[in-house]
Formats: sequence, C-alpha cells, structure tokens
Amino acid sequence: MSDFALKTKKIEKRFDGVKAVNNLSIDLPKGKIVGLIGPNGSGKTTFINLLSGMLPIDDGSIVIDESSIEHMKPNDVMYYGITRTFQDVRLFEQMTVMDNIFVVLTERNVFSSIFEKHKEHHVFQAKEVLEQVGLLGKQNELAVNLSYGQRKLLEIARTIAMKAEIYLFDEPFAGLFPEMVKIVEKVMGDLRDSGKTVILVEHNMNIIRNLCEYVFVMDAGELLAEGSPEEVLGKREVIEAYLGD
Repeated sequence: MSDFALKTKKIEKRFDGVKAVNNLSIDLPKGKIVGLIGPNGSGKTTFINLLSGMLPIDDGSIVIDESSIEHMKPNDVMYYGITRTFQDVRLFEQMTVMDNIFVVLTERNVFSSIFEKHKEHHVFQAKEVLEQVGLLGKQNELAVNLSYGQRKLLEIARTIAMKAEIYLFDEPFAGLFPEMVKIVEKVMGDLRDSGKTVILVEHNMNIIRNLCEYVFVMDAGELLAEGSPEEVLGKREVIEAYLGD
C-alpha cells in the first residue's frame, strides 16, 4: 500500500436500481494530484461522496493502509486522513472568516469553537491558511458577506487547515476569476509537494493537463480509462464519451 493513498474494490452505489457507481476499482497514487473526469452524469460526485462518507456504499469496500472499510461515515473520514470541498460551498454564514477556520482547528464544533479560548498557535495557523488563499485581509468579515469566489477560497482554506492526507476537491475552480484559479492551483501544488494526495474533479481539460500527473475517466458509473493526462485524453473512447458518440 506504500505507493497508494487508498484503493477501492468493486464499490457500487445504486439509486432506484440505477448504478451511479458500478463495480469501480481504482488505486489512488499517493502524493500526486489525480484528476477525476468524465461527462455529466458519469458518477464523479457520487464517487467522491462515497469516499467521504456522504453516501453509504452498497457493495464493495475502500482500503486505506491495512483497513478495509465497507461503511464509511462522515465522522470517520478525518480518522482516515480524508477531507473534501463541495460543489455547493458550505460555510458557517454568520461567523467570521477567522472563526470558520477556528471551527476545524479547535473543537471542530461550532459552539465550542466560538467560546474556546484560542491559543496563539491556533491564531497563527488560521492566519497562515488565510494568507495562502488571499483572504487574510477579510479575517473579520462575516462569511455571508464574501463574494462567490471568496467563499470558495474560504472553504479551501478551511479544508487545508485540517491537515489531512487525502484531499477531495469537487470542481473547486468553477466560477473563479483567473487570479483565484492561480491561488488554488498553487495550494494544490503545495499540498502535493508536501506529500499529500489530491483528487480533483474538474471539467476544464487545460487545468487537468497542467496540474494532474494521473487521470481516471468515468463514464456511466464505470472506469473508462486511466493513465497520464496525455495518453488518456487522446484515447478515442474518452473523446467519444465527451462528445456523446
């Protein structure tokens, strides 16, 4: 398992008899930025939801180190070193930008984090991740007052503050201005350079080519292709899946 952050073994997810993820087995390389691509409805987000415990697995298992997990729960994912972002940004709207970071740095409980005395190292860590995403100047602003792009950056900052081993980013670049795209690209590169594993769901193939060292392609809930971006994106079956042929 030393070369892989996690593996899935024939995992399945069914909705009313339709297999959104069908018999999917992958080996996720450790310490790399890995793209997860495919046409709309191919099962990418469902797969991320299975890895992060947001949906129960119907069949199969996830293997992390020596642990085989058949029932991943949302509260378990940090134990296994996994964290994620969402397509629809999820923040604590009536809390400040800084307090949104404190939630994951302290008790990881909204009310406890508000009343807990924040130690100097908590403040340092919070400012560090906010500076990484260009939001340090917004630390006292309520999250509800941020722009759409700033909200996405705050969610990413909160995610990296959790110091996980595996980061699941579900379309983090959608709706971002070019300067924000560069910030997120650097964040992901820094995570990889520090030995972390990133799996990126993304529709922009230029970003996939520039960032990813390995790519998985899904279609109709199944694994269609895998390999380097250059070889995968040139495969006829991948092109046909995107063009709907």
